[in-house]
Amino acid sequence: MEQTIEAIEAEPAARTKEGYVQRFSLSQRMEHLAIMVTFTGLAITGLPQKYASAGLSQWMIMNLGGIELIRFIHRILGFVFTAGALYHAGVIFFSIARRRFKPTIFFSFQDFRDAIAVLRYDLGLSDVHPRFERFDFRQKFEYWGIVFGGIIMLISGFFLMFPVFFTRILPGQAIPVAKVFHSYEGLMAFLVIIIWHLYGAHLEPEKFPGDTTIFTGKISRERMIKEHSLEYERLVKEEREREEKALAEKERIDVKVN
Repeated sequence: MEQTIEAIEAEPAARTKEGYVQRFSLSQRMEHLAIMVTFTGLAITGLPQKYASAGLSQWMIMNLGGIELIRFIHRILGFVFTAGALYHAGVIFFSIARRRFKPTIFFSFQDFRDAIAVLRYDLGLSDVHPRFERFDFRQKFEYWGIVFGGIIMLISGFFLMFPVFFTRILPGQAIPVAKVFHSYEGLMAFLVIIIWHLYGAHLEPEKFPGDTTIFTGKISRERMIKEHSLEYERLVKEEREREEKALAEKERIDVKVN
């Protein structure tokens, strides 16, 4: 679990091997793959229910086995998404408990300054591009959008899945409200993925036809320096400190033996 959150600390010598840096651990890549597959399945089975009267929706419902099967698959995927969210939260809490957690994904005032600096750079008002640590402000925005959007989807989804239970403790209006939240948050998440994420991660000129980093876990040293220079400098510093510590320990043992 520690490596899922703090993979940046793992095996620094191997991370810079053959001109590549190991940016994501295996468990992180598996998490991404799981949420990618789950989200795609939820969109395919959810949007036809929202726009059930549309011709394409009716075609999808008919070819996917009917509305009851689509609803069943959607709920199963909802449970899978819930399990993934709980696992991710568990990884974070475990890292915090072990004092291994670094809050590189949290927003800071520097992110707002970076956003303004990037805007000025893109408009040609500045020749200086900001330097980033492990995550830039766009990646943080996307991550927290998934977190808060996921919370909304989970809560509203359980309300819709178990309406009788929840109306025992809440007014009946809670169910249609949950339906509105679930429906439009799902649509917004779909549009963000299609318009924002796919372009930023795969269709951007410098990354086209696709960024394989999240699938291989590796990023080229040149791109790492360009996109995450502060992180790269930290990696090099940590690697040097480890080597110096290992050398000092070896010398201490040699002296003790002799």
